[in-house]
Amino acid sequence: MESKYNVRNPSVKRLMREAQELHEPTEDYYAQPLDDNLFEWHFTVRGPDDSAFEGGVYHGRILLPSQYPMKPPSIIMMTPNGRFEVNKKICLSISGHHPESWRPSWSIRTALMAIIGFLPTPAAGAIASLEYNDDERRRLAAGSRSWSCPQCGEARLLLAAPGPDRNGHDQRQAEARELAGEFSFQGEKAKGASGEPTAPATTSSPAAAAGDAPAAAPTAAPADANTDQPAAQPAERLPQPPEVTLAAAEEPSWASSTLIVVLVAAIAALLCRRLFLLDAERLDGLSESM
Repeated sequence: MESKYNVRNPSVKRLMREAQELHEPTEDYYAQPLDDNLFEWHFTVRGPDDSAFEGGVYHGRILLPSQYPMKPPSIIMMTPNGRFEVNKKICLSISGHHPESWRPSWSIRTALMAIIGFLPTPAAGAIASLEYNDDERRRLAAGSRSWSCPQCGEARLLLAAPGPDRNGHDQRQAEARELAGEFSFQGEKAKGASGEPTAPATTSSPAAAAGDAPAAAPTAAPADANTDQPAAQPAERLPQPPEVTLAAAEEPSWASSTLIVVLVAAIAALLCRRLFLLDAERLDGLSESM
């Protein structure tokens, strides 16, 4: 893959480094780029403990912009889960829906931990969110263990098997919860600054999710669907010059009129003096010639 990309490009260099850091799967997450596309990654995460997602294994895609890490990735879930719609870009404060809250210091690993942390949180009207009940989410979690990606194979086999030492797993779970709280706060702060309303949450009943791939109820076009576009600002009113009335423009003041008369008289006096001197010089010239 290195021969396909300019390794001096900052985005390519960063992604290759992250791919190297994540090449060993953990029992909680794993992610790697596709063989033919460094800017598309597939990931697998394990559902958080003590939640309706416990025991679930969830697979998805991460689409990275050419300006990464200066711009955030887009995240798409592929495994039915009851929290996010599948095959749609989900709305998180760490995803492409909220570039205003993204930090270049965050990484793909940060995004994976955020996904784990966000799974048990309320949808809160976010784009591509679902509000399935816990029973339905547990059913989907059980079914996710047999879910298979056409490109990666069985998702559960991509994660490391749980080991006897649970310290690393417990630390990652705590980190995921902490990150979800931080990102939720960042997202709310950014939304409050922009004043944009949230979209209504997408809800569905267990009956609508009879299959392994639940069909989300159609949602109305959200008010903040174009969050990447800046809100229109009212045109700035330019300052108007002071009005000058016709009378004020045409009627000079008394002082100005007097000054003009004096200047004209002075110019006339100078011209007369100049003519007088010229006549005197001419007469002197005639007297000397005689």
